[in-house]
Amino acid sequence: MQNLNLIKNKIKEIINIKQLKTCPEIIAVSKTFDMVKIMPLIENGHLHFGENKIQEAENKWSDIKEQYKDLQLHMVGKLQSNKAKKAVKLFDYIHSLDSAKLAAKLNQYEKELNKKTKIFIQVNVAEEDQKSGVSLNALNDFYNYCVKDLSLKIIGLMTLPPLEEDPIKYFKLLKNSAEKLNLNELSIGMSGDYEKALDNNSTFIRVGTAIFGSRKLIN
Repeated sequence: MQNLNLIKNKIKEIINIKQLKTCPEIIAVSKTFDMVKIMPLIENGHLHFGENKIQEAENKWSDIKEQYKDLQLHMVGKLQSNKAKKAVKLFDYIHSLDSAKLAAKLNQYEKELNKKTKIFIQVNVAEEDQKSGVSLNALNDFYNYCVKDLSLKIIGLMTLPPLEEDPIKYFKLLKNSAEKLNLNELSIGMSGDYEKALDNNSTFIRVGTAIFGSRKLIN
């Protein structure tokens, strides 16, 4: 809890100094960490948590979410279309919509489960071959397909900038793209670059190791 409070205070300090308008929600990315580490945050009122694997999230959160109704669970990892039903059932937010196939599956299971999920389109701003995401050139058509044809609740955009480059230009590209689509939410910024994300209107930052420490290695 101490690390989370330090991050909150740092964010407030930056916002005050730079007179920024947006204060982001902090998603505590709890992948690989067990409930012994997570419960102190829940008991102190933190609401937003992130996972990137469906099975791990099911095992950890299904019962806890029944006990703590206000918790908001975020899918922040790659989502396979064959796991879409479980994702809709468990998660409140999905940050990684990256294909028409996945969009259609999310629409199918939202209808089946009578549940609306808040969704971010993942954008491959640097057009990296190894990363998922919609290209900037295809974003407008993809957004219209999701919203007009499928009635998905697209609330914003997410990106993962290249690790070896300064993320600022990619955050700016995403911010400009969101403004063109009249989207208010940006899922940008992680443990190493959330301060730079603040300058670009981030509304959700995804922070794991800066809160929980080094991750367990999973084979």
